[in-house]
Amino acid sequence: MNDCRRWIYRKNSTSYDLVAQTQPVPSPDELKPHECLVAVRAVSLNYRDRIQWRNLAGRNVDGKVPASDGAGEILAVGSAVSRFKPGDRVAACFFPTWKSGKFDLGYHQADLGGNLDGMLRDFAVFDQDALVRIPDGWSFTQAATLPCAAVTAWVALVRRGNLQPGQSVCVLGTGGVSIFALQFAKLLGAKVVVTSGSDAKLEKARQLGADHCINYQEIPEWSKSLWDWSGRHGVDHVVEVGGPGTFEQSMKSVAADGHIALIGVLTGFGPPTASLFPLLARNVRLDGIYVGSRDDFEAMVGFLNSHQLTPQIDRRFRFEQTPEAFEYLESAQHFGKIVIEL
Repeated sequence: MNDCRRWIYRKNSTSYDLVAQTQPVPSPDELKPHECLVAVRAVSLNYRDRIQWRNLAGRNVDGKVPASDGAGEILAVGSAVSRFKPGDRVAACFFPTWKSGKFDLGYHQADLGGNLDGMLRDFAVFDQDALVRIPDGWSFTQAATLPCAAVTAWVALVRRGNLQPGQSVCVLGTGGVSIFALQFAKLLGAKVVVTSGSDAKLEKARQLGADHCINYQEIPEWSKSLWDWSGRHGVDHVVEVGGPGTFEQSMKSVAADGHIALIGVLTGFGPPTASLFPLLARNVRLDGIYVGSRDDFEAMVGFLNSHQLTPQIDRRFRFEQTPEAFEYLESAQHFGKIVIEL
């Protein structure tokens, strides 16, 4: 094997540079009993990667390999590995140590592309418990979109949201989480409202089955449009990825006894400026969602193996184009996911 290519974050005066490096390929002979050597074939980017790159959260990732999301092929396994064999096609879990059950703050100490090296490298070694088989018939490029965005949408709507046929969902924007939420919701028999500042993106959302589309640039108080569309009922679920800048409109959009899945901070890390009273007045359930467990990932893969869903990939970049891929992520021009192919 040749050297292992990888990208790392390197601290500069204000944020991080992306630096290309090589290092020796991990030796199969050095695997611990429960470890697997994975050849990474594709990686996808999330808004979280921009947060790390631009140092928006003040987190020290100097020297770490970026990107939580990737898929590849197992090349070798340790002596005690029972879940996989060489040739198996897998993706790594965002939280490698969260196998099942309730979330624990300790899982934050082992997150890919944060405290642990991420997926932007040719080869990686994982404990067998940190890996999941990718859906049948999916390419590595398609499967690379799943570990963060898809699992987050799945947990928000299915495990935590208990979405039922005939209910309604509002997804904010057209990034990875929101588009997966749109696709899951339609497959589960829900009506879906999509917001975006781009008519072209809203047209793409319609083609995926969106029932009502709102351009928030033209209608800043977009909750009014949603309220009228829903017969002054509101929606049963809001997939809230904006944060403080959109939360007021989300509260005004949710139905009585509804559910808001609070996921993203696209508008920043500050506090909401609006009164939280609508949450009380409408008896709303507010769930903070930070990806999910390996069990959640595997449950979602089971669903994908029995339902037709095509992940929406906006652009593909070569490994050496990684800085361009990050710049494109920052431009917010994408619809769905951005993938880097190795």
